[in-house]
Amino acid sequence: MKQLNLKKIENLITNFIYKHNIQNVLIAISGGQDSIYLIKVLEKLKKEIFYKKIKISYIYIDHQWKQDSNKQIQHIINYTKRININIIIYQISKVILSEDECRKYRYNIIVQHAIHYKFKLIITGHNSTDKVETFIQNTIKGSGIESVTNLAIKSKVFQEIFILRPLLKLDRTTLYWSCKKFYLPIWSDSSNYLYKIQRNRIRQELIPYIKQYLHKNIENNIKLLIKNYHYQNEYIKQSVIKLYLKSKHYKRIAINYNKVNKQNFFLQIKIVQLFCFHNLQIYLENPKIIKMIKNINNKLINLSPMINHGHFYFFIHDNWLYISVKR
Repeated sequence: MKQLNLKKIENLITNFIYKHNIQNVLIAISGGQDSIYLIKVLEKLKKEIFYKKIKISYIYIDHQWKQDSNKQIQHIINYTKRININIIIYQISKVILSEDECRKYRYNIIVQHAIHYKFKLIITGHNSTDKVETFIQNTIKGSGIESVTNLAIKSKVFQEIFILRPLLKLDRTTLYWSCKKFYLPIWSDSSNYLYKIQRNRIRQELIPYIKQYLHKNIENNIKLLIKNYHYQNEYIKQSVIKLYLKSKHYKRIAINYNKVNKQNFFLQIKIVQLFCFHNLQIYLENPKIIKMIKNINNKLINLSPMINHGHFYFFIHDNWLYISVKR
């Protein structure tokens, strides 16, 4: 079964590259078992299938907030030299303690590197266990349905740049088994045992506790829940787009609020968000949208600005919700 899953990973990467005619691939690694196995898969594909048709490069982001950061970098350099591949290493000089900020910095650097050097595909080593942990983490934060399902196998991040997460088909145990099978040099990351990092507490304490005392199949149940949420979210997106197209003005930057306020309250919020993003490329926060929609539904409307946002404001006139520029 494990062998079958591993073959599916290789097929997923190969089919995606050929389907989108990708010539340059950027692999984002961390040094852990996921990354080391990812290198193994890509180098195997390069040798057996891609030959010299595809350029594969590797990138590593060092936040320099671990005591053994330099040792980990040296481990990665030694391994990449041994298998004769090149790697780009970015070091962030600013000390950042927040896990979320580290992730944002890392993501931004990787995407900017891909844009600058014209990589069309970024591959990361996220696995299915990461997906479960991310779901729990976002649920604790009170995130919406989009956030708890946003770790997808494939997504587009900038124009023609894609992110592919092929290891989401495998869990951490299977990856560990694979690394052992191929005698891959796994780096034991000491930061995985720092309990001030929320994800580590989820991984080391919360999930094992739930397995032991509440439900032993918690991870599989969450995976099924994520899949169901994904389909629900896709249905909501399609419904919002259809309703937005029916309610938007054919000429001006406006939507018919009489058509909008007949919808479910959640759909009203999403339609207004899409209206703002489609016309201004801005994401309007939920509290502002909720205030605006409640005023409209309660008929507390006039020609004066209802909501201000940066250089723009919203007002109602003749059944239409308009966006106007401040003068």
